[in-house]
Amino acid sequence: MTARAAFIRHGAYRQRDGAPSAWQLYPLTEAGQGDAARGADEIVDLLAELGTRLNPVLHCSPLLRAWQTAEIMAERLAAAGHMVTGLHETVALTERSVGAAANLTGAEIEAILAEDPRHDVPAPGWKAESTYRLPFPGAESLLGAGARVATHVEATAEPDWLTLYIGHGAAFRHAAHVMGALSLDQVRTLSMFHGRPVVLGRESPNRWRKIAGKWKERNILRTD
Repeated sequence: MTARAAFIRHGAYRQRDGAPSAWQLYPLTEAGQGDAARGADEIVDLLAELGTRLNPVLHCSPLLRAWQTAEIMAERLAAAGHMVTGLHETVALTERSVGAAANLTGAEIEAILAEDPRHDVPAPGWKAESTYRLPFPGAESLLGAGARVATHVEATAEPDWLTLYIGHGAAFRHAAHVMGALSLDQVRTLSMFHGRPVVLGRESPNRWRKIAGKWKERNILRTD
């Protein structure tokens, strides 16, 4: 049986306005806790629909909002009768890093670059540009983040199981592109619902496709 991977974006969380860094450390809001609980219920339904078993180890980003989402989902899945043996926290599932600019606002980042004679101020929309990487130590592009996530999924998704990956929307969408399930044009026009799974199945050794769940239509005019 093919390996199946469920990408689950964390629930809604408190965050600093205008900061493009997804390495913010704030917790889920009350609404975000509800997102996680509803997502677990959807996973229960998907397991029955797909006729597969839950991998008892849930993989999650170590950022608080993702870890909290995974904890809530694990508890609810166990209560529904599914075996859950633990969480595997890994930085492989974090969102795109902006490196040394972590948790600054977009305006602050652009002002810093304007004062640095070595670099140009990035073009409008840089935060959503798949190939752009800020010129700071530790920064990566969205595609780079997607490749990191895809590598982890390829190494850990197992046949006969539905493996859950709880993390972040942009990295997951770009991972889906790297894995052959989305074109870059689709990545730009789609987002993810908080807490709701998008399930990919391995179609061949180097290609996956979406087999369950829904992407969210994205406002392409947004730059965050």
